[in-house]
Amino acid sequence: MPKTLNPLELIARSCQPSARFVRRAALATVVMAVIIVVTGGAVRLSQSGLGCSTWPRCTPDSLTPTAAMGINGLIEFGNRLLTYVLCAVIGLFIIAARARSPRRRSLTRLGWAQFWIVMGNAVVGGVTVLTGLNPYIVAAHFLLSTGLLTVAVVTWWRSREGDDAPRDVVARPVRQLAWVLLGATAVLTLVGTLVTGTGPHAGDARKVNRIPLNWQEVTQLHVDFVYIVVGLTVALWFTLRAVKAPAAPRRAVRDLVVCVLLQGVIGYVQYFFGLPELVVGLHMLGSTLVWIAALRVVLAMRDRGPLVELPEQQSGPAEAVRPAEPAAAG
Repeated sequence: MPKTLNPLELIARSCQPSARFVRRAALATVVMAVIIVVTGGAVRLSQSGLGCSTWPRCTPDSLTPTAAMGINGLIEFGNRLLTYVLCAVIGLFIIAARARSPRRRSLTRLGWAQFWIVMGNAVVGGVTVLTGLNPYIVAAHFLLSTGLLTVAVVTWWRSREGDDAPRDVVARPVRQLAWVLLGATAVLTLVGTLVTGTGPHAGDARKVNRIPLNWQEVTQLHVDFVYIVVGLTVALWFTLRAVKAPAAPRRAVRDLVVCVLLQGVIGYVQYFFGLPELVVGLHMLGSTLVWIAALRVVLAMRDRGPLVELPEQQSGPAEAVRPAEPAAAG
């Protein structure tokens, strides 16, 4: 009896997406991961966190919002619908990566990792509603979204490089400094969730429990880590210039410097003008761009060889095709 092929194998036999298409699909997952963070922030800033009173339905009697729920119900439900769009984009990438020849299992695994993170975060989002916007669950919801963004960026980067064993392009101490910088940026993001959990934008006009910490003190701690990240970024930039590092890591650090400085300006503007919703939303967007830029710094510190194309997939003789350096985040 002939072996039954699964749908992905059938697609792989019937079509052959280009390497460029796979890269663009991977980049689309990064874009959607950013959008889902920003729209989640819009839900909170518009006080629509409980626009749908329950989960997975919007109300106990309706899957969709009713007219009586107003704009808040539409905003919350719209954010839920974006999860389906995100899943569709991730699914497109998984199919493209699976159909691509030669098959790269690392890419399909990263695609499936994104899918399961989305599924887990959808449940956490539901728990957020069912617990009345518990600030700790809200923070976990955001951090899982950041985890999704992390995997998406790694997937995008891996789609542009080969599968050789990683080779450092800078000395080990320099790469270690890049990892310290990434760790400090992660702590900065974590403290940012505490600022959210203690600040005035609770996500709903009704009384919502907040993290029992002094908001101004937590904000000052957040600012302290901004200075640490800025200091480490500048130190790494000068170090790379001193050791005459390759262009790729130097460009990645330059991009991070720009993102961090712009994010710092936005942060001070939102603080001194009383946290206007639009500026806070820009700050959330900036946080995703800073995290992408920090990840690019670490990824640029090693090389995994060129992306190899099969002879029949090229317009000329078979050769190793080295991908172009990914564009600057933001």
